[in-house]
Amino acid sequence: MSSSKKITLVVILVSIYMFSCVSSTEFEVGGEDGWMVPQSKTHGDMFNHWASHNRFKVGDTVRFNYTKDSVLVVSEEEYKKCKATKPQLYSNNEDTVFKLDRPGLFYFISGISGHCEKGQKMIIKVMEIESSPDSPPPSSSSSPSLPTSTHKKSSAFKTSVQCSSSGFLAIAVLVVSIFGLA
Repeated sequence: MSSSKKITLVVILVSIYMFSCVSSTEFEVGGEDGWMVPQSKTHGDMFNHWASHNRFKVGDTVRFNYTKDSVLVVSEEEYKKCKATKPQLYSNNEDTVFKLDRPGLFYFISGISGHCEKGQKMIIKVMEIESSPDSPPPSSSSSPSLPTSTHKKSSAFKTSVQCSSSGFLAIAVLVVSIFGLA
């Protein structure tokens, strides 16, 4: 096989492998403070403020850390009423991870009586297309400032890259057979 064919083959295989990789981010809701009842009325919208400063895409996850509480995924109507009769998800295990599996809005509330009314609720908007990691978060100058402890740690808990090896293998076999290397 000629040198140019080998280089072409390597470029094709590396390109295919890179395009079969998907990155996702796990966000820690509320930063270091976690999922808790806001301490004052001035911070009553702190979770929506936090969510508005992050870019969520399909495949990302949100981690709720809490003690003696719960998290519910609810409809818009249940969110507005702070009462859920048929939540899409109920979890009280103190460490809940929820995968954002579609674009659109997700509504979260606490399942403990009175917590949602005090501001322990959040709306997350998942983008239809992946945002550039270099794009700045939206600014919201009219929102109250968050407690300093939520700024000590990045809201992104961890970022992972997953690559599909089965898709890569199938394409590699196809390329090898096309170039007649077998």
